[in-house]
Amino acid sequence: MRNLRNIRYEPWTPPAQFHGRPVSAATWDLANESIVCTFGPSEDNAVIELVRVKTTPQFQENTRITSWDAPCPNPELACDKILSLHYFSDSLTACLVLAGGDIVVVREEPQPGEDRIEIVGSVDAGITAAKWSPDEELLAITTKADTVVFMSRSFEGITDVAMNGEDLKASNHVSVGWGKKETQFHGKGAKALKDPTMPEKIDEGVLSPNDDSRVSISWRGDGAYLAISKIEDGIRRLIRVYSREGVLDSVSEPVDGLEGALSWRPVGNLIAGVQRLQDRVDVVFFERNGLRHGQFSLRLSAEEMQASGQHITLSWNQDSTVLAVILADSIQLWTMGNYHWYLKQEIKTKHADTSSCSPLVWHQERPLQFLTIGSDHLSTFEYIFTVARGSVIPPHDFGVVGVIDGQNIKITPMKITNVPPPMALHELKVYSNAIDVAFSADGSLFAVLHLDGIAVYEWNPADSESAPSLTGRVTFEKTERADDMYQQITFIGKNSLLVLQPIAASDEPVKKYAFDDDTGRMEKVVSGINTNSIIRTMSSFASDGLSHPFVQTGSGELHSLAFGDHSLGECTFPAYMPWVEIIPYDEGFIAFGMSISGNLYANSRLLVKNCTSFLVTSAHLIFTTTTHLIKFVHIVDAQDLVIPEDDPEIDERCRSVERGSCLVTAMPTALSLVLQMPRGNLETIYPRAMVLAGIRKLIDEKNYKRAFTHCRTQRVDMNLLYDHAPEQFISNIALFVDQVKKISYIDLFLSSLRDEDVTQVMYKETRVPKAAEATPLALNGTSTLIAIEQAFAPNVSKINRICDAFLEVLKTRTATNLQNVITANVCKSPPALEDGLLVVAQFMEKDEAMADKAVEHICFLADVNKLYDNALGLYNLDLALLVAQQSQKDPREYLPFMQKLQEMPDLRRRFSIDDHLGRHSKALTHLHALDAFEELQAYTKKHALYQSALSIYRYTPARHSILTELYAQYLESQSSFKEAALAYESLHNYTSATSCYLSSGPQQWRETLYSALSQTPPISPSALEDLATSLCEALTESKDHFAAAQIHLQYLSSLPNALRSYCKGYHFAEAFLLVAQKQTPELLEEVIDPGLTDALASTTELLADCKAQLLAQVPRIRELRLKAKTDPLAFYEGERSGGIDGDLPDDVSIAASSRLSTNRSLFTRYTGNGTLQTANTGTSRATSKNRRREERKRARGKKGSVYEEEYLVASVGRLIARVESVREEVGRLIEGLVRRGMWERSRAVESAMGDVVGLCKGCIPEVFGTEEEKVENGGEEGEQWKPTGGDAVLADSIRERGLRKGSPVIGAFERLTLLGN
Repeated sequence: MRNLRNIRYEPWTPPAQFHGRPVSAATWDLANESIVCTFGPSEDNAVIELVRVKTTPQFQENTRITSWDAPCPNPELACDKILSLHYFSDSLTACLVLAGGDIVVVREEPQPGEDRIEIVGSVDAGITAAKWSPDEELLAITTKADTVVFMSRSFEGITDVAMNGEDLKASNHVSVGWGKKETQFHGKGAKALKDPTMPEKIDEGVLSPNDDSRVSISWRGDGAYLAISKIEDGIRRLIRVYSREGVLDSVSEPVDGLEGALSWRPVGNLIAGVQRLQDRVDVVFFERNGLRHGQFSLRLSAEEMQASGQHITLSWNQDSTVLAVILADSIQLWTMGNYHWYLKQEIKTKHADTSSCSPLVWHQERPLQFLTIGSDHLSTFEYIFTVARGSVIPPHDFGVVGVIDGQNIKITPMKITNVPPPMALHELKVYSNAIDVAFSADGSLFAVLHLDGIAVYEWNPADSESAPSLTGRVTFEKTERADDMYQQITFIGKNSLLVLQPIAASDEPVKKYAFDDDTGRMEKVVSGINTNSIIRTMSSFASDGLSHPFVQTGSGELHSLAFGDHSLGECTFPAYMPWVEIIPYDEGFIAFGMSISGNLYANSRLLVKNCTSFLVTSAHLIFTTTTHLIKFVHIVDAQDLVIPEDDPEIDERCRSVERGSCLVTAMPTALSLVLQMPRGNLETIYPRAMVLAGIRKLIDEKNYKRAFTHCRTQRVDMNLLYDHAPEQFISNIALFVDQVKKISYIDLFLSSLRDEDVTQVMYKETRVPKAAEATPLALNGTSTLIAIEQAFAPNVSKINRICDAFLEVLKTRTATNLQNVITANVCKSPPALEDGLLVVAQFMEKDEAMADKAVEHICFLADVNKLYDNALGLYNLDLALLVAQQSQKDPREYLPFMQKLQEMPDLRRRFSIDDHLGRHSKALTHLHALDAFEELQAYTKKHALYQSALSIYRYTPARHSILTELYAQYLESQSSFKEAALAYESLHNYTSATSCYLSSGPQQWRETLYSALSQTPPISPSALEDLATSLCEALTESKDHFAAAQIHLQYLSSLPNALRSYCKGYHFAEAFLLVAQKQTPELLEEVIDPGLTDALASTTELLADCKAQLLAQVPRIRELRLKAKTDPLAFYEGERSGGIDGDLPDDVSIAASSRLSTNRSLFTRYTGNGTLQTANTGTSRATSKNRRREERKRARGKKGSVYEEEYLVASVGRLIARVESVREEVGRLIEGLVRRGMWERSRAVESAMGDVVGLCKGCIPEVFGTEEEKVENGGEEGEQWKPTGGDAVLADSIRERGLRKGSPVIGAFERLTLLGN
């Protein structure tokens, strides 16, 4: 789909000093960006002059390098001839190979001891052809003695190979007839076919009558092989293929009419030659093995075929995309796409001299730049590949593309008919080979610039049946100028045209043509365009339905040619950009340009450096990259353009495409984009960025029908229709229904609703609004107030809001949208099945046919069993029967039940239905209405409906008491003794209350004794004593010694036991007070002193154990942490391998284990962040069984395991908590000892407690860390490697250890001053 467009034409005519001397050869000097050419020798003058020519649009200069006399050493030649001219830019050396046999080297900067001009070698027999390899390391020479000589860069002979008839045996060609008619199936009735591998006619290699007997050499692009075309024994032309070492690889099969043209495609797959037949001339291709591989015919007239001196030459460009066919009076540029050969350009060359060694020389670094050589001129041409496309701005974005193929113009509107090339919807033929194609802003006109003039066609691109018709024509005047040529064409305004000529070809570079209002013919008019700059590119952009042309100078400046506006100053590029697109934005313009190297600019700002193609729509800049991605950039100010990252999985603005894909055109209204693959085929894609941008625009325009259609066809979540502009959608639901119309489509939308906001998750807006657009009132159509309300009302369901809005609109359209009403009810969250069934029930009374359709639809949407239950729940037996009939239920299942219900009274029927549906609480209300209290009691007990029953009879005391009694019994059976006791006590059933309180536990000892003392008749003293004794034992067992002491004192009258309980609970002050109250001082020595002694012993033992544990565990924790820091490998892995008897992985070897090589290092495996995601699933720990085993190891914290530290830290934490819990008890013990005069004992306890508390406070920072360490260890976030199996247990352990949970807190221990230090 790409055409070749000329962007540079610079002819050079030799000055007067060279007149009469023909240009004999030329080549490129890459170091100086110039041309090195030679003049002479000729029959009149044997002098060779080496000249450097440098041409630019502004000036031309030539410099004579040197000259020398070169008489021909071969008497058979009238004068010598240059066969090869090659310039080595690295050494500033030119090498000339002459037909007489001399090889001459010219050094511009000779080293000491070197000559400026030197004959480095000579072939006595004479030379027929010579060619340097692409890497400039080998020179291949064919001699008149039928030999091939290979020479190195230093001109030392490498090998010398003879070419003789024995070479024909090198290849045994076998053709299997691929693609031939003989190999095709002709039907069962066809006659027996002969061997398909034997063609009807076998070529014998007959020479062409136009053969010039030349020898041609062509190297493959990598320099590994070369091909030589030569006439063998005067009877046939043969192509030999040699390796770089001079070994014959193959020879070509016989081809009749094969001529001397030869060019090996640089990529290496084809060798091009020319075959002249009686009625045509073909370019034929050979493989390296010498077999034919396709061909195409040159479009030559009979006169051109018979023209004298018509010796055709072929030449591939450096990237193998263009094949140049050099004819006697023209040069044709051919490209191939989708296995079709296109004639893209024809350059007329007058006074051409095809006898030159190379009439066309391609630039080695710029693939589409070449040099043509004539006897009296040199010309530099440069082309670019570009797509002739129509407007991509809606509503004229028909995707029109024009393809040039010689005189044929292939026009296809991709939006209407996507015809794959080389076919097209319309094929037009112009009078001569086309040069350029341009389309008007609205696409109704297109113009073709060809060699003889202009053809303008009118058509309707929206109508595939409408063929273009010729509406205007211009024929150029014939001139005698050798450099008369045309480059580009574009529209101006609505139907006028501008044509660009190079400044060297015309004094008026831009010519204007317009339709005459009187005659209706297109004629040349005064353009009024004057520019002093050299124009390299002319194009136009569409705005307001008109074409606005502009030009670009060689320095990158852009100038408008429309309406007197001659400046686009803000759109200047830093350098010349061959590809340019301009788009109006706000009150100015943005120009996008791409350089040959792939740098993409927006005005003067560099966007990317790896662009391969781009185009601009009204919403996006779209471009492809060398990383095989297509990217979309929202059109904003040039300095604010945001280029998406290379992340096609996440960002909608980036998408992967096939390698080498290039943009052809875009159709925003169709949400599509056309790409061309390297082999030539087209692909139409619907990029998510274009699709979403188009849908959002349609929603803003309230065009819900098209937006819905695009969502449906492009599989976009339907929630976008609401989420993009919620309030707009809610207020325009009637419009939505009217536009969409189709009931099934409305159902599709309703059934697709989700509470999730897709504009915040799936389709997050990537376009950053301008400051002017970021008003406080709107964000996706939702006001700030509404957004705040939604934020503070998270329970409002989006689904229900939309469904309710639809129901409000559709309530007056039930005759036409009944199905949608049903769907809106069923699609609620949770489904409003009863509301939907009520709608069906209403239509059962009005229209049974519609009711049948409605119930059929609701049964389709929801579970029919649930619908049946809901219909029963409405107590509408007719509706339930209708639903049951739509289900797969057996009538024998539901008909007897329905008949039974039909026979019941209304309340009893309702009770039976609710009982059947499991709505027991509701059924209970029906029993209350029936006043069936006994049945209600049984039903309450059966289904444990005590709370509902109590609520019903809360104002009926007698029945409420009965139900409370039943509830208390139920609670007692469920072991809820406390609530049962409360219920019994409220009913004054103190006996049962006492039993339940006692069963609920000793904590309820007060309530138990109250209930026991409140019994009628009163409880016996012995029973009360037994009850109190059992409560004391239970309280003592639960360590509530204070309560036990009170019971001993108040209910058992046992003062000594009460004092002992106080002492066991360390309540010595209460014990002293009680002794004084009862005036029994003797009990101080009998009871209290022994209690103090027992408490002292237990406390001393506890403190000694705590101190020993701290002294043992804290140093061990310090040792483990030091080991983990100094040798983590031994700490984390060495102990976990299990030793000899452990579970070793099955991949152990002398080399590093895969567990260590494929997983992350131990410094990041458990404690750090990383990107390695590979988990070793082959280890034995990666199983749930071993995970449980590892968890058991972690819980035990066995010494020497990796879990020991975690276990010890937890143990120290528990110890500190224990010490903190006994601090008050120890304080009371010390006071009691002092009060009894036990000074030394109290000092010992106080000292031990102080030591333990000091040890605890001192070890907390070391064991549990400081606050700064916790922040440092817990602050790392990022993507974590997630281990599995046993590794996960260890990872959790280390992660929790690193987080350092909150440190335990222990208060200061206050010493008594009485005891001293």
